[in-house]
Amino acid sequence: MSDPGHPVPDTTPNRRRSWADLGPRLLSAAVLIALTVSALYIGGYVFAAVVGAVFAGAYREWETMVTRAPLTPGGWLLIGLVAVSGLIYPMFGPLGTLSAIALAAIVAIAMRGEAAPWRVLGLVIYGAIIIAALAMRGDSMAGVLAGAYLGTVVWMTDSAAFFTGRQIGGEKLAPDISPSKTWSGAAGGLALGTGAGLVLWIIATDSPWWIGLLLSATISLLGQLGDLAESAIKRHFRIKDSGDLIPGHGGLMDRLDSLTFGILLVLLVGAWHAGFGAVAEGLLYW
Repeated sequence: MSDPGHPVPDTTPNRRRSWADLGPRLLSAAVLIALTVSALYIGGYVFAAVVGAVFAGAYREWETMVTRAPLTPGGWLLIGLVAVSGLIYPMFGPLGTLSAIALAAIVAIAMRGEAAPWRVLGLVIYGAIIIAALAMRGDSMAGVLAGAYLGTVVWMTDSAAFFTGRQIGGEKLAPDISPSKTWSGAAGGLALGTGAGLVLWIIATDSPWWIGLLLSATISLLGQLGDLAESAIKRHFRIKDSGDLIPGHGGLMDRLDSLTFGILLVLLVGAWHAGFGAVAEGLLYW
C-alpha cells in the first residue's frame, strides 16, 4: 500500500507525451510513401529528378551540420551539383553522376577549412546512393518491384523498431550513440522487416524463399546499422535531428539513413548476379 503522505507519481502525462508525435509521424509517412511509389512507378527522368532533389536536400542538411554555419554560395553550389548528379543519370548513366559528384568534391576541397573532409565524405555517400537507386530502378518493371521490396523491408523495420521500442522499452541498444534505441526495438524491427520482406518476396517472385529470407534479414540489419551510423555522426556534431522538414520525423537525413547500406547491398548483389545493367533482375530472380 502506498504511503498517503507520499502519493505515487502519475506517469500518464509522460506516456501521453511519448505518443504525441504519432499523428504527424503517420501523416508524413503516408505522404512520403505515396510520393516515393509514384515516382518509382513513373521512372525515367521523373524518378531521377526526385532522387536528385531528395538527396540534394539531404546534403543540404549535411552541409549545415558539418560546417556548423549558415549556407554559403559554395555550399549552395555543392547542393546543386548533387541534384544535377541525379537528373543527368538517364542521359549519361553512372559516369555522368560520378562526374558531377567528382566536380562537387573538387569544389569542396577548394573551399578548404576543417569541414572539407566531411563535405567530401557526404558527397561520396550521397553520390553512391543516387547511383544505386537509379541503377536499381533501371527501365523495367523489375525496378519497381525491387524498390517496393527494399522500401517494405526498410520501412517495416523502422516502424516496428519505433513502436516496439516505445511500447516495451528495456535495455538500451547503444546508449552512447542513440539513447532512445533499445534491444527490444531492434528485435521487433528485425522480425517485422524480415517477415514483411519475405512475404513480398514469396508473393512476387519464384525465387527460393531462403534467398529472400537471407536478403530481407540482411537489409533489415543494415537499415538499423545505417540509423546508428547517422546517430553517431549527429552526436559527433552535437545535434539531435538533422532538420525539421518532415513533421514527426526530423530531416531528410533522419529518414534516409536506414536506406543507405541496404540500397548499396541491392546494387552489389544485383550487379554481381546479373550485371550493372540489370540490378533489379539480379536481386530478385535466382
